Amino acid sequence: MTEKVYTDYFYNESAFNTHDGGYIPMEVPDIPQQQLRIPELLHPDKETDTDMYYTLTAQEGETQLLPGAKTKTWGFSAPLLGKTIVLKNGKTIHMHLQNHLPEMTTFHWHGLNIPGPIEDGGCHAPVYPDGHRDIKFKIHQPAATVWLHAHPCPETAYQVWRGLAAPVIVQDDVESKLPFPRDYGVDDIPLILQDRHFHENNQWDYRADYDPDGVQGPTPMINGTVNPYFDVTTQKLRLRILDGANRREWRLHFSDDLAFTQIASDDGILPEPVHFTHLMTTCAERHEIIVDFSNYKPGDEVILYSDDTPLVHFRIHEFAPDNTTLPDHLVDIPDYEPDPDMPLHKVVMSGMDEWVMIDGKKFSMQRIDYKMPINKTQLWDISNTNDMNGGMIHPFHMHGLAFTIVSRNGKAPYPNEHGLKDVIAVNPDEHVVIKVRFTVPGVFMYHCHIIEHEDGGMMAQIQVYDPKEPDKKYDLMDHETLMKAFAEERGVDMKDLWLGGMGSYEKMGMTM
Repeated sequence: MTEKVYTDYFYNESAFNTHDGGYIPMEVPDIPQQQLRIPELLHPDKETDTDMYYTLTAQEGETQLLPGAKTKTWGFSAPLLGKTIVLKNGKTIHMHLQNHLPEMTTFHWHGLNIPGPIEDGGCHAPVYPDGHRDIKFKIHQPAATVWLHAHPCPETAYQVWRGLAAPVIVQDDVESKLPFPRDYGVDDIPLILQDRHFHENNQWDYRADYDPDGVQGPTPMINGTVNPYFDVTTQKLRLRILDGANRREWRLHFSDDLAFTQIASDDGILPEPVHFTHLMTTCAERHEIIVDFSNYKPGDEVILYSDDTPLVHFRIHEFAPDNTTLPDHLVDIPDYEPDPDMPLHKVVMSGMDEWVMIDGKKFSMQRIDYKMPINKTQLWDISNTNDMNGGMIHPFHMHGLAFTIVSRNGKAPYPNEHGLKDVIAVNPDEHVVIKVRFTVPGVFMYHCHIIEHEDGGMMAQIQVYDPKEPDKKYDLMDHETLMKAFAEERGVDMKDLWLGGMGSYEKMGMTM
C-alpha cells in the first residue's frame, strides 16, 4: 500500500507571517559554514531508581556566532540556550534553580504536566539575582520533546531573545521500544529554530528591534549556530524540531522535496506516523521527524530550508544500511469523553500590535479568569477573530497539561494533529475545539505564544482545583512588585523603566 505524503502547509496562506507589515525576510550571512552546535546533556547531580536531582543555572555568557566579536548571550547552565535536560517518566525530579543573571527570571517547564504556579515556573515563581529556588515534581506523562524557557511577565520575550531556551527530553518505556533513532548527538538531534538581528560588534539590541507583533531578525540561528552544517553518519536521522523564535513561523522542506516522517508532536508520539514533504511550525510547537538519506551517497548535501532560506546543510558520509521500518500504529492516545456537567468553554483571541487581548481583556497577574476541577474533561472552543488585513495566525498555548484537538471549523484537524499538544495555531476567523483535562492542581496561564503578544496582554489565568480543596488560595506575584524589582536591578526610576510589553498596556490605558 502506497503511503500518503502531504505536500502543503495546511494553514491559511493569506495569514502567513510573510504578509506582516513588519515582516523581515531571512538571509544567511556570507560566512563559512559552521558545525551545528548540539546542546550538551545536563548530567544529574544524582539519580536513584525513583528520583533525579539537578542543579540548573541561568547565567550570562559570550558566544562566537559570527566572525569578530563574540555576542553577549544568556543560557541555562550554558553560555547560550541551555544543556539538554533528560527527565524520566515515573521519577520524582528535584531541581535546584540558581539565578546568576543581573535581573530576576523564572524557569518555566513548557510541556510538563506539573503543578502551578511555582513548579510550573510562570511569572509567579521569580528567582532573583544571586538567589535560588528548590522545586520538586513527579513526571507522569509520555515521552516527548518539551522545553525550558524564561517566563517573567512582561519580560518573557526579552529573556528568551537573550537565549534562555533549552531542550528537555522526557523518556518512557513505551517510546524506548519503538524503532526510532535515539543515539543523542549522532542520529537523534534537537533543532532549535530562532532568528536574530546582529547590530554593531555582533551584538543583539532587543529594544532597537522591538515590534509589538513579535520581534524578528534576518539571520536564522539553529541551536545557536549561524549557517550550520551537520555530518550525517547514519542512514536515518531523528530531528527534534522546536520553533524557539519569538514570532517567526517556519515553513520547512528539504532540497529535492525529500519526504520525511513525523513521529511526534508537542507532548508525545503520534498514534500513526505521518509523511510530509513540507511542514509548517508556529511558535513553541515541536515536531519530531525521521529523515531517511538512503538515496544519497557520500559527498552529497541535503539542505533543510524555511521557504527559500537554507537553515542546515546535511553533509552525507558513509553509513551502514538501516532497514528498520515503522509500524503503522505507534502509540495509543487516551480519549476521554467530555463531562456532561462541563459546558463548552469559549476563548477568544483578538487583535494585533498593542491591541491584543483574550476574551476582551489583557492579562492581570492577580486575576483568575476561569476555574475548573482536576480530572474532568471539557471542550474548549478557541477562536481567532482577527481578520483585518488578512489577519495573522495565533499559536494558542496552555500551561500544565496536554490537550487533544477535536476539530478545526467543524472539520478534522490537520493530519499531524491527532496526538497530544500544548500549542495549537489558530487561523484568522477560525474555531478550533480541543479537549482540556488537567491532572494536577494550581494556577496556570494560557496565551498566544507569539511572545510579544503574551507580554502585551494576550494571556489569561486558570485555577485548577482539587474538589477536596475548591477554595485553595495561592500567593500570586503582583505587578508592582515585579516592576519595582526590574527597576531596582537596572538602576533606573520606575518612570524610566522600559519593558516592551508594557507599551501595549499603556496604549490601551490598562495595567497588568
